[in-house]
Amino acid sequence: MIPDYVIVGAGSAGCALAYRLVMAGKRVDIVEYGGSDVGPFIQMPAALSYPMNMRRYDWGFSSEPEPHLGGRRLVTPRGKVVGGSSSINGMVFVRGHARDFDFWAESGADGWAYADVLPYFKRMETSHGAVSDYRGTEGPLHVTRGSRKNPLFNAFIRAGREAGYPTTEDYNGARQEGFGAMEATIWEGRRWSAANAYLRPAQATGRLRLRRGLARRVVFEDGRAVGVEVRNTRGVNVFRAKHEVILSASSINTPKLLMLSGIGPADHLREHGIEVRADRPGVGANLQDHLEIYMQYTATQPVTLYKHWNLWGKGSIGAQWLATGTGLGASNQFESCGFIRSAAGVEYPDIQYHFLPLAVRYDGRAAAEGHGFQVHVGPMRSKSRGTVRLQSADPKQAPEIRFNYMSHPDDWAEFRACVRLTREIFAQPAFAAYKGHEIQPGEGVVSDDQIDAFVRDHAESAFHPCGTARMGAVDDPLAVVDPELRVIGVEGLRVADSSVFPRITNGNLNAPSIMTGEKAADHILGQGMLAPLNLGPEMAPDWQIAQRSA
Repeated sequence: MIPDYVIVGAGSAGCALAYRLVMAGKRVDIVEYGGSDVGPFIQMPAALSYPMNMRRYDWGFSSEPEPHLGGRRLVTPRGKVVGGSSSINGMVFVRGHARDFDFWAESGADGWAYADVLPYFKRMETSHGAVSDYRGTEGPLHVTRGSRKNPLFNAFIRAGREAGYPTTEDYNGARQEGFGAMEATIWEGRRWSAANAYLRPAQATGRLRLRRGLARRVVFEDGRAVGVEVRNTRGVNVFRAKHEVILSASSINTPKLLMLSGIGPADHLREHGIEVRADRPGVGANLQDHLEIYMQYTATQPVTLYKHWNLWGKGSIGAQWLATGTGLGASNQFESCGFIRSAAGVEYPDIQYHFLPLAVRYDGRAAAEGHGFQVHVGPMRSKSRGTVRLQSADPKQAPEIRFNYMSHPDDWAEFRACVRLTREIFAQPAFAAYKGHEIQPGEGVVSDDQIDAFVRDHAESAFHPCGTARMGAVDDPLAVVDPELRVIGVEGLRVADSSVFPRITNGNLNAPSIMTGEKAADHILGQGMLAPLNLGPEMAPDWQIAQRSA
């Protein structure tokens, strides 16, 4: 049976989109190259460092040598598994700031202002922490807060307050700016991925078919997308759709698929012998990401997670979680956070903090100097832009990824601010009983040149790539999709994932990616959009003249 729609990618947006379509009575095929998400490495929140480093679950992408980061290649994990990157990410839930979406609308994405997207954020979630007009109570995606039993979590929030910053009861609600509890897609001790929240309920209807294989290109007839060419164990076949094809394959694989299908920069396509179907120079352009550094301190009390950093400790945590779904294994250990402005005159936060009661590499492979803690900090609105390009016309070959990190001079100034403002926070009385010496960058790293060198050598991706099929007005030569997510220049093809973001949002990208899938469904169904909600954000009243205001 030919479905109404074929979606490529069972990730954050693709699962949400499929769910809404099948709940509206449509039949959907969703094409996914990755395998099952069953197993503790994915489902146990505390095991988050493992799946993003396993080729079984990760596409294994990395950037080309980054010229402004000393020629380093930075890994670019993307989920190759049911649930996509929502099955391998850190589970942090951040909608983004209201002004992010207002910017989208102002840049040509009509109907994507904050008032337009807020109803979809509400529809998608059941919030178990905050209760307000901003939050949802009946959605498939459970959003929770950690217990913050470790004293360091609350010390971090207190330190922010002592440094003169506000606290926020809900950074996903009226006020993002400030320090407070971090939210996560964790439910009943389990990773609540897009697969758990959306895909499995959709499959239960009998109207969703999950089809395995590598999508090679979109198939067109008379200028209209009619299906997807897929290689699987039975060879190369075309999975056809009655109405539309939707690409939800990630900000890396979606532009790759568009280009393999003849949609992209004409000269680049011809270089690889691909017939040009639509000359869209914006395909693969506008690549953005968040960079961050880990500022680490030794702990003077044995209150960190380091006491569990051994085979026995990890085994005990895993055994408890397997038996009961509780304990340290039921948390991602990102339970407090902060959003601040880097300077007076910055309208809304441009620095984000993830606090972790352990000094460790993000990949979980090495702990630093025994008991310690760290904060992940970085600017949120970098002006640097990169590209995704084909290396060849072979669908099996990974694309060429160039983030061009730190290519804009403002990025360096913002990272210097990150280091100096963070040191001030950890110098507050709240940490007096816990903080030893600074592991990194180290007390001797103080000048602009020294901080720049540290950033050049140690900055890491936060794994938030986006923007490579930008949404905009139809007459915008660099736009790839229109505000209804239709690919400009062809018929019957849409994109619904983080590729369409005109500009990166404030914070982690899973929440806005899921929202994009939710909203895409209403555009596709053509049954009208949810009514806008005019609930504006609370902004610092003196932002023009003050860097912080409690």
